[in-house]
Amino acid sequence: MDAFYASVEQASKPSLRGRAVIVGGLGPRGVVATASYEARVFGVHSAMPMAQARRLAPNAAYLVPRFGLYRSVSEQVMALLRELSPLVEPLSLDEAFVDLEARGAARDADSARRVGVRLRADIRAVTGLTGSVGLAASKMLAKIASEEAKPDGLFLVEPGTERSLLGPMPVRTLPGVGPATGDHLRRAGITTVEELAEAGEDELVRLLGKAHGHALHAMALARDDRPVVSEREAKSVSVEDTYDVDIHDRLRVGLEVRRLADRCVGRLRGAGLSGRTIVLKVRRYDFSTLTRSETLRGPTDDPAVIREAAGRLLDSVDTTGGVRLLGVGVTGLADYTQEDLFAQAAQSPETVPVPQEGVAETVPEPDEPGGRQWRAGQDVRHEAWGHGWVQGSGLGRVTVRFETPRSRPGRVRTFGVEDPALAPADPLPLVQDPDPPGRAPRADPPPRAPGGGVDADR
Repeated sequence: MDAFYASVEQASKPSLRGRAVIVGGLGPRGVVATASYEARVFGVHSAMPMAQARRLAPNAAYLVPRFGLYRSVSEQVMALLRELSPLVEPLSLDEAFVDLEARGAARDADSARRVGVRLRADIRAVTGLTGSVGLAASKMLAKIASEEAKPDGLFLVEPGTERSLLGPMPVRTLPGVGPATGDHLRRAGITTVEELAEAGEDELVRLLGKAHGHALHAMALARDDRPVVSEREAKSVSVEDTYDVDIHDRLRVGLEVRRLADRCVGRLRGAGLSGRTIVLKVRRYDFSTLTRSETLRGPTDDPAVIREAAGRLLDSVDTTGGVRLLGVGVTGLADYTQEDLFAQAAQSPETVPVPQEGVAETVPEPDEPGGRQWRAGQDVRHEAWGHGWVQGSGLGRVTVRFETPRSRPGRVRTFGVEDPALAPADPLPLVQDPDPPGRAPRADPPPRAPGGGVDADR
C-alpha cells in the first residue's frame, strides 16, 4: 500500500486530500510512522524524529495513528490477496508476499501481469486507496519491484532480466544491507550490486563474515529461494511506550508497568496465546536500556500473574534519574494455560485503563487537571454537528473539523475540552458498500475531486 497510514487519513478527511500529512507520535520524542507523498517532497520520511519533520514541513497536518482503522483496511486488502492464493505472508499491515503459483493464479509473466492489474483495481474499489504491485520470480526481487512501482504502479521483472536490473542498484537495495554494512562495503570500494557480485564470495566472507558474506553474494546474483510462508509462529508478545517527559516518580513508574502488563495480556488473549516468561524493558534517562525476565512454572494469560511478575522485575531496576521508555512482554508462548500453578498471584479488584495504541504515546500525569484528552486526528461526534476529527487542543479548548470520508471539506468549530456534547467516536468506513470481491477485471476508476460528494452530516 502507498504511504498507507497517511493515505487512510487523507481518504478519511476530505480537507487533507492533496495536502502534506504526517502520522506518528506528536510529542517531543515522537517519530514519523508514515508521511504522505506530498510531505516527502520536503524530505520527511518514516522513522524521522517528529521534531525534525516539523522543521522541514511546518505547515503539514500532524496526526496520531488510528491503528484500529488501519487494521480494518488492512484486513480488507489481505482478504483480496487470500483470494489469489492460500500462500500469503504478511510483513506488516500494508505489505505482504503472495505466491501466485500455489493456486495457479499465474502461469507466466503475462498472466502474472493481468493478476497484478486486477488486484490494484480491486484494492482501489474496496478501500478507495492505491497499492503498488511488484511481480518477480523470488521474494527479494518482488520486494524490490514493488519499490520501483511506487506510487500507484505495477512493475514486473521479466524472467532473465534479474541480473541486469540489480546490477546498477546501490548495495543498500539488498535486504540485510544497513548503514553499517553499506559503509563497510563502500570503504572496500563496493557501492553497487554488480560490484558486490564481482567481488566474489570469498572476498565478501572475508569482509562480512561467513553467513552474511554467503547470503549477500547469493542475493547479488539474484538467487533467493525462500518460500512464501503463510503463517509465522509468534515468538513473543510485547507492548511498550515512550514518554514525552522522563518519569521520575517511582509510584508512577509502577502504575505504568501495570498498565502495560494489562495491554500485553489483551494482545495475548486476542491471539489465543499464553506465555511462561515475563520480560520487563526499561530505557533510562541516559538512553541505557535494561531488560529483566522471570520464567514461571507454566504458561499463563492471567493479568494478575503477569502484573505481579512485572512488578517484581521492576523492583530490581534502579529508576533514579528518570525513565523514558517502559515495555512489558511475554515469551515462551503456548496455546494453553496452567492456572492452577499460580494461586500465589495477588488478586486485585482494580483495573488499569487501556488507552488507544499510538506511537510514542503520551500518558497524562495522574494529578493533571481535567480528565478528557483530545489528540490531533482523533474521531469525535458532536450532538449538533455530527462526526468530525480533532485538529488540535490546548488552553482548555479543542478545535474540531466536521467532515466524513464522503462529504465536502467540513467546517471548523471550537469547544471547551469538557463540553458534554462532544464525545470520542469510532472511525467511519472509507468506502460505503464496496462491490464484493471476485469481480471481472476493470480499469481503475478516476480519482475523486476534493470538492466532490455530498455532505453526509447535513
